[in-house]
Amino acid sequence: MEILNYDRTAVYNYAKKWAFGRNPKFYDFSAIGGDCTNFASQCVYAGAQIMNYTPTFGWYYTSVNQRTPSWTGVEYFYNFLVNNSEGAGPFAEERPLDELEIGDIVQLGRATGDFYHSPVVVRIDRGKIFIAAHSYDAFNRPLSSYNFERARGIHILGVRKL
Repeated sequence: MEILNYDRTAVYNYAKKWAFGRNPKFYDFSAIGGDCTNFASQCVYAGAQIMNYTPTFGWYYTSVNQRTPSWTGVEYFYNFLVNNSEGAGPFAEERPLDELEIGDIVQLGRATGDFYHSPVVVRIDRGKIFIAAHSYDAFNRPLSSYNFERARGIHILGVRKL
């Protein structure tokens, strides 16, 4: 097993290129529940370059019908990243928002703890976070411009190559 660096510059570049467009290699889920976590997964993949092909609980996309729930589902995405303690691909931990870096993920939620959006951090300026996202396409949008009750940060620690 080898631990690789997560390429945060690649995440930024991917987000900048595709924030207002759709990469034809991936299905656009905007019309069937939203594309935010699909876009976040694409960005993380740009920085990780390794998927986890474990059936059901891994993190991969080969087609619209061959993907894990974690590729497109907010909670599944979080669960994969923070619980991927030994498997291939990116691994992460939950962190306060003020400890995030470019290429990390913020998840927005309701007071009940139901999280519904997964924007990607693309800039931090004087403690303010700016994000890229799909569904409501954005690049360099201030996180503070969103209306949310809860937020959690997902800090990518590295990438495991098995």
